[in-house]
Amino acid sequence: MTISKTRLFGALSALLLSSMVVRAADMMPMTPAMPMAAPVKAAVVLLIPTAGNSVTGTVRFTQIDGGVRVVADVSGLKQGVHGFHIHEFGDITAADGMSAGGHLNPGHAKHGAPDAAERHEGDLGNLTADANGHATLNYIDTVITLNGPTSIIGRGVVVHADADDLKSQPVGNAGKRVATGVIGVAKS
Repeated sequence: MTISKTRLFGALSALLLSSMVVRAADMMPMTPAMPMAAPVKAAVVLLIPTAGNSVTGTVRFTQIDGGVRVVADVSGLKQGVHGFHIHEFGDITAADGMSAGGHLNPGHAKHGAPDAAERHEGDLGNLTADANGHATLNYIDTVITLNGPTSIIGRGVVVHADADDLKSQPVGNAGKRVATGVIGVAKS
């Protein structure tokens, strides 16, 4: 059996190279694994008005045992009831708020009230503005979460011009979008 010089040189080169790679790997310092991100405990939204509106406010979400506490403080509304939802996208680039997409609904449920047996994850119900255009809301939502595959982080929040009737499909007939914002991780 005859081995050509070229084949012999190639085999020896491959053997030498593989031993160098192994030795280089042996000499590399061990680095600790990347730490897991800590669970998100709080989130916040700064609401900004859509074109032609003056609605502003904040919404805070706090993960607690049994759900997420939702605390909203919104001003510049017309007196009355206004739909309030989490939308699919945290894209608030469109002047009319339409870039936020539809209601957050990864479970493909029917639209409903926040306490309904079946509802979109984004169905937060309504805000009620007083004579000064100020609305507050403080309740615990048992469907939404700040962590995991259905986290609301990075999604949009929309306040609508009209009341959400909590039953019309697919989105409650709440009218135009008067304010939008993006849900971001809060300092806690």
